Amino acid sequence: MVLSLPRRWRWKHRHRLLAAALSCVVLVLYSFTLELPGVPRNWVQSPDPPPPPLTVLLWWEPFGKRRRMGDCQRLFNISGCRVITNRTARASAHAILFHHRDLGDASWLPRGARLPAQRWVWMNFESPSHSHWLGDVGGVFNWTMTYQADSDVFVPYGRLLPRPQGGAATVRLPRKRNLVAWVISNWNEDHERVRYYRALSRHVHVDVYGGAGRPLRAGGLLRTVSEYKFYLAFENSQHRDYITEKLWRNALQAGAVPVVLGPSRANYERFLPRNAFIHVDDFSGPEKLAAYLRFLNRHGSLYRSYFAWKKRYTPHVTRFWDEHYCTVCQALRAAGNQQRTVTDLGPWYDS
Repeated sequence: MVLSLPRRWRWKHRHRLLAAALSCVVLVLYSFTLELPGVPRNWVQSPDPPPPPLTVLLWWEPFGKRRRMGDCQRLFNISGCRVITNRTARASAHAILFHHRDLGDASWLPRGARLPAQRWVWMNFESPSHSHWLGDVGGVFNWTMTYQADSDVFVPYGRLLPRPQGGAATVRLPRKRNLVAWVISNWNEDHERVRYYRALSRHVHVDVYGGAGRPLRAGGLLRTVSEYKFYLAFENSQHRDYITEKLWRNALQAGAVPVVLGPSRANYERFLPRNAFIHVDDFSGPEKLAAYLRFLNRHGSLYRSYFAWKKRYTPHVTRFWDEHYCTVCQALRAAGNQQRTVTDLGPWYDS
């Protein structure tokens, strides 16, 4: 039995049937032409291939401590980065990292000439006061990687990251039951921070934790400091850009207002808002600072103003050492074939 369609329907839809048939023919012919010799296969644009992987060799693992290397892709979304410690693979490394605290002198460096396209990177996160042999390694390295902002590879101890668009509507602070805290492990009476604490503690009580004080409470450092309104983020030495985890983690992440002793206020303001911290240089002496801390303790709205930055930013503490290694891969890709040699390492770092 053959169905007979109405003539009106056949005429009305004939052009649609013809279009569909022609489309099928074109698709069939196109599939055959892709297999014919001489026909270019780049009619359909393919995605760009991933960049070749980069290899970073650690000449020494920092402080001689072996550790498992982190995944740069998973941790920081940095692809194509391979970190190794096998010195026999030296010739295939795009960069070699040398941790300064493990460097005795220039005789500890690899023997033989450096490969033309290979970068030797000097890595140091101690202050100049605790860095020796700087004058022995001039003209050896291609790059510097430190906390100083003018390093070839700049990796600070921490930074403020912008919050998603819109920020936070309100700022919630941990409950504060105490006034001033300080966590210190390396107590040295000759350090300026200890001398300043001695003078300050005559006018306001400071709870000291760590090797020179009471043990941290259950929950660790962040939990302990979160119960205090202020934290003494005092550096062990005062140098340009030397702003360590004492500010980024111990104070800002814990939710306490940092009272800082380190480089100048202007130096701190390069990295965080001016009303996010209290600088000891803002006062004529420890007695005036103590009076201001007690004043803020009595005026809650003024104290909370020191956390206005939290609506726009969140503190990030650099992850040692994975973030440093992976950042080198980023720098290698960005630099391309640019070459240079650091000739004045000592004077630059101690400036």
